[in-house]
Amino acid sequence: MKKIISILFISLLFISCKGQTEKAIQTIDVKAFAQKLQTTKNPQLLDVRTPQEYAVEHIGDATNVNWNATSFVLEVEKYDKTKPVFVYCKVGGRSAQAADKLAQLGFTTIYNLDGGMMKWNASGMAQPNNKIIGMCNQEFNELLKSNKKVMVNFYAEWCAPCKKMSPYIIKMQDEMKDKVNIVRLDADKNKTLVEALKLDGLPVIILYENGKEIWRNIGYITEEDLKKHL
Repeated sequence: MKKIISILFISLLFISCKGQTEKAIQTIDVKAFAQKLQTTKNPQLLDVRTPQEYAVEHIGDATNVNWNATSFVLEVEKYDKTKPVFVYCKVGGRSAQAADKLAQLGFTTIYNLDGGMMKWNASGMAQPNNKIIGMCNQEFNELLKSNKKVMVNFYAEWCAPCKKMSPYIIKMQDEMKDKVNIVRLDADKNKTLVEALKLDGLPVIILYENGKEIWRNIGYITEEDLKKHL
């Protein structure tokens, strides 16, 4: 009986802690995130991406606290747990994990940017930047000039679904070369195109025919389903 009571107590404690953690976190869209930032005095804004990603672009006065670094917990412990903290990453995966950790550490109000920097940029919130990063639009348009269909795959090294898709897409580049040109572009190294095409998630597959987009898929897709569109 004592054992059963102990198990019930631990289960209730776990449920209670989980509820408190979920209550502390609010995953909100770009508009709400921007409004909260604007109306919060001295907001604690954390960019949880890598220093390399942060160096390319970041939101306002955000501080870079790399979620993947072993020093993450040590760094965030420097912040005021009683005041709102804002977190974001590239597409939302790392910031969601970071938000969970912050809640576990006792932060009471956490705003997580849904869709991360990609949604932020696609919504037109990014600061104007005339610097071309990666392939320019003119080069991309030249790439699309083909008597075959052109499939463009935008991916990132840190993106789990991208890694899962990479082996069969690379295989398809050779297998289907007579039917379709398959081009893979690192989204982090081709920011100009990502913004021009208003990409707000990864991985992305865009299929072109005669220079015009005829199909687009955002997120993971199986090899079998992908081939149906080609």
